Amino acid sequence: MDTLFIALVFVLAGLVKGVTGMGLPTVAVALLTLHMSPLEAAALLIVPSSITNVWQLAAGTALYPLWRRLRWLLLAVCVGTGCAPLLAGAAWSGAVLGVALLAYSVLGLTGWRMRVAPRAERWAGPLAGAATGIMAGVTGVFVMPVAPYLQALNLDKEDLIQAMGMAFTVSTLALAAMLAARGEWHVTAAGQSLLALVPAFAGMQLGQWLRGRMPPVVFRRCFFIALLALGAHQLAAWLLYEFR
Repeated sequence: MDTLFIALVFVLAGLVKGVTGMGLPTVAVALLTLHMSPLEAAALLIVPSSITNVWQLAAGTALYPLWRRLRWLLLAVCVGTGCAPLLAGAAWSGAVLGVALLAYSVLGLTGWRMRVAPRAERWAGPLAGAATGIMAGVTGVFVMPVAPYLQALNLDKEDLIQAMGMAFTVSTLALAAMLAARGEWHVTAAGQSLLALVPAFAGMQLGQWLRGRMPPVVFRRCFFIALLALGAHQLAAWLLYEFR
């Protein structure tokens, strides 16, 4: 049952990635944490997330300029991920994950976009990177707040996709290093993560087929509504456990 559940989760997460171009780790962690801890879920998505994000990173043509612009943000992601176990314990991970999913889904549903002036990137980038690293180290989800931050830089579409691929690749590798240092990324976890590639890619193929037959706007709305429900569930479950 566990194997079937994991396979179905990665099919669904890959489907979302195929339709919207994002969301594989977010959906996978949100669903897997219904039956395991956030960091156990994060260990399973290391390989699928790394490969899909490297593919996204390599697809653009502005790799070096983006690296120059984002290098302090990327370094801060690594520092934040490494410090995360010192700042928040496992008891808080469910609550932090619930809040992150709620915030991400509300931003997606409202379509709100902030703007970061070029002169503010020197301090805002490292701040967003450190916060993203801490979030990743506690919950396994590394979309917040780096995705809204990158969207606020007014990059063109292709550069934004490549920048997200770069940030998510670094976040995944930093998370893998942190999990390995804690003994949670080992041979068994690596093997399970490698096997998760199969349903993830199957889901992505299905998502790409569906993308041509369903308005992406409708799918994105359904995606964010589902994340909103999962975030509310995570937060409610934590509150009930803490105050029962």
